[in-house]
Amino acid sequence: MKTALLGLTLEELKGVAAEVGMPAFAAKQMACWIYQKGVATIDEMTNLSKVAREHLQERYEVGLTPPIEEQHSADGTSKYLFPTREGGRVETVFIPDDDRGTVCVSCQVGCKMACRFCATGRQGFQGNLSATDILNQIYSLPERDRLTNIVFMGQGEPMDNLDAVLLTTQLLMADYGWAWSPRRITVSTVGLRKGLKRFLDESPCHLAISLHNPFPEERAKMIPAERSYSFTEMLELLREYDWSGQRRLSFEYIMFGGQNDSNRYARELVRLLGNMECRVNLIRWHRLPRVEMNNEELTMNEADPQRMAAFRDYLTHHGVRCTIRASRGQDIDAACGLLNTKAH
Repeated sequence: MKTALLGLTLEELKGVAAEVGMPAFAAKQMACWIYQKGVATIDEMTNLSKVAREHLQERYEVGLTPPIEEQHSADGTSKYLFPTREGGRVETVFIPDDDRGTVCVSCQVGCKMACRFCATGRQGFQGNLSATDILNQIYSLPERDRLTNIVFMGQGEPMDNLDAVLLTTQLLMADYGWAWSPRRITVSTVGLRKGLKRFLDESPCHLAISLHNPFPEERAKMIPAERSYSFTEMLELLREYDWSGQRRLSFEYIMFGGQNDSNRYARELVRLLGNMECRVNLIRWHRLPRVEMNNEELTMNEADPQRMAAFRDYLTHHGVRCTIRASRGQDIDAACGLLNTKAH
């Protein structure tokens, strides 16, 4: 397989130019074709000489690969199955909303976190995606020209593949890339000690913490990563950073009927988050139709909409900004927690 140009920095493209006998300024020309114009082939880079393009094609390719499957929801959400360069498969979701278009990208094939309520967590871990694989989900997306936001909330744990995630966001924000504002990019995590600290220090992008339960013992039963890095420790770290500027902090809270939706949980969230500049997003849990359920998981229930509204109102009334995230794409298994490529 030839080396992909997609995913290379400007400095790396300068090395490619030197390798094939092109002047250094050709790196910016290649970057423009790859990242700004989104060409699929080297032949489309028409301001490079024919000889230069021939030399490039001997060792390199752009690296764009179209989706191999697609599904479309009644609510306008679309889900795509993308192949990876290592032979894996990942799902990517496009969510339209009036004048906004959000792509939910994956960063791993499967996931190591093993959250019991999540279809991706139940898939197990098959491998990390490269920056090429992650960018391909964006650049090969049929709705690419409609994008206004990118969220790393698909398959995988971003802090467990942080090098590729940071490189991807770097290329999206670079002046030779899309020149996107970091305010248009959100990275989600359950919280990994080393990765989270590094992300906070190196990235200006928004951060979303998958919380789901404010009590450590209960959260550990849902999210095994809690045992190695507790939410209370995370909060201590998060409080060291300024969230009053452009970078936004949010907490994702999947609600389960009768399990984490009472005022006991709302009160604890207010106690923990009441003095922080943040937002809580409430998300309805979706049953996992493609995953075999055992007796324990059969006790998990979807939250009542009225109860979710009351929970939101309690938090808001007590000074914690809170919204209920609309469920999108459930009919094609594209909603939160339903992505799974084990069968592919």
